[in-house]
Amino acid sequence: MSEISDLVARSNRLGADPRNTNYAGGNTSAKGTATDPVTGRPTELLWVKGSGGDLGTLTEAGLAVLRLDRLRALTDVYPGVEREDEMVAAFDHCLFGRGGAAPSIDTAMHGLVDAPHVDHLHPDAGIAIATAADGEALTKEIFGDRVVWVPWRRPGFQLGLDIAAVKRAHPRAIGVVLGGHGITAWGDTSAECEANSLEMIRAAQEYIDARGAAEPFGAVVPGFEALPEPQRRDRAAALAPVIRGLASTDRPQVGHFTDGDAVLDFLAREKLAPLAALGTSCPDHFLRTKVRPLVLDLPPSAPLDEAVARLRELHAAYRADYAAYYDRHADADTPPMRGADPAIVLVPGVGMFSFGANKQTARVAGEFYVNAINVMRGAEAVSRYAPIAEEEKFRIEYWALEEAKLRRMPAPKPLATRVALVTGAGSGIGKAIAERLAAEGACVVVTDRDGASAAGVAEGIGGTDVAVSVPLDVTDEDAVAAAYRAAALAFGGVDLVVNNAGLSISKPLLDTTARDWDLQHDVMARGSFLVTREGARLMREQGLGGDIVYIVSKNAVFVGPNNVAYGAAKADQAHQVRLLAAELGEHGIRVNGVNPDAVVRGSGIFAGGWGAQRAAVYGVEEEKLGEFYAQRTLLKKEVLPEHIAAAVFALTGGDLPLTTGLHIPVDAGVAGGFLR
Repeated sequence: MSEISDLVARSNRLGADPRNTNYAGGNTSAKGTATDPVTGRPTELLWVKGSGGDLGTLTEAGLAVLRLDRLRALTDVYPGVEREDEMVAAFDHCLFGRGGAAPSIDTAMHGLVDAPHVDHLHPDAGIAIATAADGEALTKEIFGDRVVWVPWRRPGFQLGLDIAAVKRAHPRAIGVVLGGHGITAWGDTSAECEANSLEMIRAAQEYIDARGAAEPFGAVVPGFEALPEPQRRDRAAALAPVIRGLASTDRPQVGHFTDGDAVLDFLAREKLAPLAALGTSCPDHFLRTKVRPLVLDLPPSAPLDEAVARLRELHAAYRADYAAYYDRHADADTPPMRGADPAIVLVPGVGMFSFGANKQTARVAGEFYVNAINVMRGAEAVSRYAPIAEEEKFRIEYWALEEAKLRRMPAPKPLATRVALVTGAGSGIGKAIAERLAAEGACVVVTDRDGASAAGVAEGIGGTDVAVSVPLDVTDEDAVAAAYRAAALAFGGVDLVVNNAGLSISKPLLDTTARDWDLQHDVMARGSFLVTREGARLMREQGLGGDIVYIVSKNAVFVGPNNVAYGAAKADQAHQVRLLAAELGEHGIRVNGVNPDAVVRGSGIFAGGWGAQRAAVYGVEEEKLGEFYAQRTLLKKEVLPEHIAAAVFALTGGDLPLTTGLHIPVDAGVAGGFLR
């Protein structure tokens, strides 16, 4: 139907521009007529964006579909504002057919307003006016009688009644500014509704640009200016694991780092502390950013250890303050406190760290705080920033409807919130491990000496909210440190390290050169040592424990022909597992190994010459090498990359939390490789 296609297209256009609304924020609707298949008669319907959807990516499947007569009939049974939450359950009785997506709390606004098309948006410019201390007067000055001010009211059925009454009382109006919240516009056609929304946003922004103060956040505080980019990124990477560990005190979190110009400018200004303390205002903002951020009160020139110590002090104070906030407003019906750690941490001169249950949530939390900065800048430019009261924020943060929404979310995957770094992940075993860890919920840093191969694997896994790639030669100490810095900036730290990078040269002892020996030991023995050392350092800074897994080989214990350099290097790795399990256990870091037999399929090692060498040793055709290896096993099965990945997951997925110092054979049964 044209109403649906026009609504989806309008929603996508509005949601594609961050000046119009934030990710997953706002909702749009259209009213029209369809035939009721039961009665055969035309029925008035409301199509409205469902709960949790995003305008920019909305499809028809994301729309809730309700009968308009039944929705409007709810006004006759509305029990009053004290019990308005009950009306959300009543929406289910208004659904048409299966109803599409779950109706959101704003459904009443769209259904009760007497206009064929309605937009509710959260533009930075609109919220700036909505949160200004004299927002009502500014609304009149900017829009005249085309837009009406509506004082703050929590989203819900009563707000829908209020806006419907405003629409009836002001027939010339094209929309309203919702105090402390956002804007709503309407129109007789989809095009008119969209034009009215954009007119409101444009007029608000033009007013701020023309009338606003030049420096709404005050003067730059000497010494708090942004560090140059290289130093800024190094400082952020050093702080990220510490901050992530603090932010994960109550439950593990994934991190995101932002150092855009808007953030760095805000962090350098004299109004940073008082404005940050006021917190955000729009419900969509503070539900993701928490009531207020944690702000480091030291300049970027402070020594790193001093900054870390101060962050720990401020974190303890933040938790105490949040608990007091909860105690001030909670009553017998309030859901339990969900955690007292900050979602946003601001570090002057460096940037913003944001946290969530996954990378997307962490990133979006940071984006929402950038929206909040823009809102504060606009409000301070033309007035004074005056967000909704703390008790109102608490009512929404611990809303029973929000709690129910959280309970409807699917259970997290086993490796959710964990960040894995896999070496040699551009092909073969490493690729399979990276893909399996990501499939089980982990964020993955895909590393390989071949940067293009690593990038291809990361791209195949998904976007940067799931996987990033880093070129890495594990024999290069500086490159190893740089890879962990990249992981810290991408996800906040690392919890799981897989030492998989390797190579092999098959020669008899007398033909093995010192270079052959050194190369294999550099990559596997020294490389594993460097990667593990840096990973253990980062894990200790986080204080969250962790897993380190070595992909060793049955050749660590099996005496194979013409294989002295490779076997010795693998034996070195095998003993690193035992030594480091003993050393790192007190820090909650588990170290285990996997001993595969030859994995031919998809292997970069075998494709690079090792396969031809081993085939010659055993007197078989190279293309039949996998079959040869399978026939010498007890199970007569070929070992594949996904079998190794499964073993890594078994060690790290949560079912073996007390296992460390173990080597798991994945060789289909090679008696000579049995551990003794």
